[in-house]
Amino acid sequence: MNKRHASITEFRESFAMALGAIAAHKLRSALTLLGVLVGVFSIIVVMTAMRVMQSNIERQLSSLGSSTFMIRKMPNSYFGYSSGDYEKYWRRKNITLDVAKRLEEKVSLPLNLGMETAFRAGTFSTRYRSDAPDVKLYGETPGSFPAHNWEIAEGRLLMDSDVDGARPVCVLGSNLATNLFPNTTAIGEEVKIDGIHYTVIGVLVGKGAMAGGDQDNFAVMPITTGLKRYGRPWWSINILVQARDQASYDATLEEVRGAMRVIRKVPPGQEDDFEVASNNSRIDQFKKFTSSVRLGVALVSGIALLAAGIGIMNIMLVSVTERTREIGIRRAIGAKKRNIMVQFIMEAVVLCEVGGAIGVVLGILGGNLLALFLKLPPAIPVDWVLLGLAICSVVGIVFGTYPAWKAANLDPIESLRYE
Repeated sequence: MNKRHASITEFRESFAMALGAIAAHKLRSALTLLGVLVGVFSIIVVMTAMRVMQSNIERQLSSLGSSTFMIRKMPNSYFGYSSGDYEKYWRRKNITLDVAKRLEEKVSLPLNLGMETAFRAGTFSTRYRSDAPDVKLYGETPGSFPAHNWEIAEGRLLMDSDVDGARPVCVLGSNLATNLFPNTTAIGEEVKIDGIHYTVIGVLVGKGAMAGGDQDNFAVMPITTGLKRYGRPWWSINILVQARDQASYDATLEEVRGAMRVIRKVPPGQEDDFEVASNNSRIDQFKKFTSSVRLGVALVSGIALLAAGIGIMNIMLVSVTERTREIGIRRAIGAKKRNIMVQFIMEAVVLCEVGGAIGVVLGILGGNLLALFLKLPPAIPVDWVLLGLAICSVVGIVFGTYPAWKAANLDPIESLRYE
């Protein structure tokens, strides 16, 4: 118990002396810890930004149900792809409405199969409001609504007859309905979109704000109506497929993939000429991109920390020379070599940790600027913060050991004579 108490006391005294030595040479200490600060900052700022982006993507996954996947002409995002990859995807045949209908006839496992595409944001107006800004406009079929987890609050959803007849009807997101019809129900009212009148047949249940935007500020019309007004019948669309349950998800995906390969006449052995996008595929694609970014950041940070470690060793050697007489006095009054080594290693570690702590704070603040810009909740990568501070301790121990060993092995008598 006494030995343990003595060790704690020694640790406290060494820590206090380390802080005193750093405070006594503020400018020198600041310049020395700058390298550690830059190394830790570069790691934390990137990892914080990555965590914000990951949070953003995970939030966006709620747009697809857990048992839903999407068939697309091109990838949903281009993390890690080159310009050559983009050209390859662009040259693929479009997924047309006819292809989607043939797929619907061929498969039997899906619970729902929907077709969708996005049109350019139009000008929305009603007799109550002249303009509604930043409105998204989608063309859908009835099967898209359960795949997107869209539920009806008022009125009804699209029906097959609306799509087959390309009727001028629409379903509104809850916020858009409130903005366009602030004091009355939207059901049965008319909305003018780019100068053309549409009858509102339904209003969806609100989902709230997410990923820096409003999930409920959009309108849905029959996909056939939208393609006639904004696109061409051979415009590439997306196909939403909802499995009956999670247990049949893989079988449903394979059935749909096989049917699509037959419809698009993909030869055996060749890769698909379409994309299958799901919650897992988006996460995997993001991780593939971030792994290379992490590697680059680790390389840059490693070089910065190596340079910082060499600087710390140099400063500690200078400190040993300056404090030679102090070391001699301590040895003369009974300090052991171990006590001297602990003191100087502690000083190097504290120097690194101060720089690391400042780097962590600045890195978290810098990385969360992305969250502020995207209007997302801030993120703190606790695991990387702890790892960064642990690396700082390792740098301090590794590069402080030689100066500490040199200080501990000075001749006490010669040290007392040193001027």
